[in-house]
Amino acid sequence: MPKYSIVAPLHNEQENVTDLYDRLKAVMELNGESFEMVLVDDGSTDRSFHLLREIAAVDSRVTVVKLRRNFGQTSALAAGFDHARGEYIIAMDGDLQHDPADIPLFLEKISDGYDIVSGWRRRRIDNLWLRRIPSRCANWLMAKVSGVDIHDFGTTFKAYRREILEQVPLYGELHRFIPALASWHGASICEVPISNVNREHGNSHYGISRTFRVFFDLITIRFLLRYLARPLHFFGTVGMSSIFAGSGVSLWLLIEKFVRHSDVMTNHGPLMIFAAVLLLAGLNMLAVGLLGEMQVRHYHEPTRRAPYSVDRVLRAQSEEHTISE
Repeated sequence: MPKYSIVAPLHNEQENVTDLYDRLKAVMELNGESFEMVLVDDGSTDRSFHLLREIAAVDSRVTVVKLRRNFGQTSALAAGFDHARGEYIIAMDGDLQHDPADIPLFLEKISDGYDIVSGWRRRRIDNLWLRRIPSRCANWLMAKVSGVDIHDFGTTFKAYRREILEQVPLYGELHRFIPALASWHGASICEVPISNVNREHGNSHYGISRTFRVFFDLITIRFLLRYLARPLHFFGTVGMSSIFAGSGVSLWLLIEKFVRHSDVMTNHGPLMIFAAVLLLAGLNMLAVGLLGEMQVRHYHEPTRRAPYSVDRVLRAQSEEHTISE
């Protein structure tokens, strides 16, 4: 088994595939430890897979995972992690905006005993208004919400101890929150500064819309970190607050009718409807909380459905085979 696995998802990166392989091989061979490369073709429509297949045919240290369509970065990383065999896993983008020459920084820290080593683009060269400022705001919010004090959640360039990744399910766009989710399991995390370079070939797959999606993910992460094992604490608090508010309004309306003999329907009709809505909403939230408590029982079951579908896996000295899931 290799000691290190380098996982890199690629989508329409035919101009970068060969260069990525050459630079990764040079860095890892210089390190002297056993390694493998797990290159995931995330539904490319160009010649990326053709080039990856040629590389896998001549280098037994390369595993190519071809997905049936473009599932997105999180699912591509999950596929790479599932097929990686190393004790330590280094994840990075396949567009060479992450410099393979920085990998020894991660290896040094991971060998010091950290569970996760996260890259930090300390000096960014992106567009100030469209990338740097929104990213800085998002990273500040993520650090506050998650309680994990790192500066750069957005970069894929990270090193992991295998046992940590096995405890963190990946789906949606949660790859950037792996440190936050792993912190729930007590993972030790540190940062290393990395280079931030412009891609030399191809077009970027990211835009300003990606930053906005992060804010929705923050709500998910906040809930998962605080209420994953006790959803009734969240929904029950909201539900009981609504029930108490509705009960208070209803009690006041009863006093108005039976003590002051007021015509409640005429004078306070909308308020009476509002009280009924509060009571019903509170009961619904309690019901949702109870259903969530029931679902928690299934959280740790090992029957998790993979968030991707593999077309084929290529390894040198083995026949190409098709996997259906």
